[in-house]
Amino acid sequence: MDLFNSKFVRQEKRWPWIDYDKGISIILVGYGHCYETLKDHGLPLDKYPFFDYIGVFLYGFRMPLFFIISGLLVVKSLNKHGLGAYIANRNNNILYPLFVWGTIQVTLQIIMNRYTHNGYTSIDYLNLIINPRRTGIFWYLNALYCIGVIYAFLHSRLKMPVIGQLSVGIIMYVIYPHLYTIKAGLFIDIFEYYIFFALGDLLSKLMLDEKSMQVYTSWKFFLPLLIAFITIQYYCTPINMGDSPFGVRNVELNKPYLFFAEALIGCALSINCSFFLQKLKALTFLRVVGYHSLFIYCAQIIFMTVTRTVCMSVLHITSVPLLILIIWPAGIVLPIFLYNFCLRFGLWWLYSFKKPGRQIEGITTARLFSFNSKKKPAKV
Repeated sequence: MDLFNSKFVRQEKRWPWIDYDKGISIILVGYGHCYETLKDHGLPLDKYPFFDYIGVFLYGFRMPLFFIISGLLVVKSLNKHGLGAYIANRNNNILYPLFVWGTIQVTLQIIMNRYTHNGYTSIDYLNLIINPRRTGIFWYLNALYCIGVIYAFLHSRLKMPVIGQLSVGIIMYVIYPHLYTIKAGLFIDIFEYYIFFALGDLLSKLMLDEKSMQVYTSWKFFLPLLIAFITIQYYCTPINMGDSPFGVRNVELNKPYLFFAEALIGCALSINCSFFLQKLKALTFLRVVGYHSLFIYCAQIIFMTVTRTVCMSVLHITSVPLLILIIWPAGIVLPIFLYNFCLRFGLWWLYSFKKPGRQIEGITTARLFSFNSKKKPAKV
């Protein structure tokens, strides 16, 4: 039985490098979430500064990359299906899981509030929409949905070319740090990340062209990117680790132009590595992880919190390195397993209001194949 539906994923007509790239990104996002779940639980994190350093070092390009990838495909989707179908698809694949999994997580936080005093109240159900940063990770789905709908409307109804969209994104990016100062809720992330979505559209013809991919899988392209990445991350990491109320977002909010350069270099290196992996057909599990990146994101914090609780309260594990080695992969693998389990047993409505027939068919086929491939017992 294929618990992760990997056969179906590998046979899908998709650009493999995009799934590779999303796989790399969600694993790095998972590391950051893993480290955050260990804070404020009496663990000696200060004895292991490397774990904090590496998490901050790899911050800065992980989330911009998801917006660039989404922007790559927006016009292609609009040309094929139209504005109405595009928005309906985002309602199904982004807005719906935002409501479902956001509600689940907020409810769990309210229940746990009596033990952890995390400050969650019923108003946080509304914050999923108006102030998503307050609810933790769901700001990403909120911003991704809003940016996609705004971009699609401007493209389809106002016929705004990509240069115009990029100009709008630049203006928004200049304004967004001021929105943070006045606590403008959901508009902060929309204004910050619109430019990355527009960049994805701008680069789509190059990035989705088979001939151009040969250029991207060149060591002459990779080595300068790697040097630039290490240099800028080495410079930004101490700033983000310094004494600041902004924490890991210090560069992002106080030096936005430096953050923009950091994001572009990091995204370019990650995409370059993904092209190499596609060419070599290596580490194909990353494709499976990338395909499930949205479903991982929705349930990651829940699984990591439960895993940490079991490890510390039941198994009495207090070793920080060991906890990271357990919690980090658990936050990647278990959400994939849950998603495919839900598809197999009719709980697909936890992720979309429209039944994902092809995925379910893939799971059923994989299960039947596994069953039919068993050897018959020999006759006596």
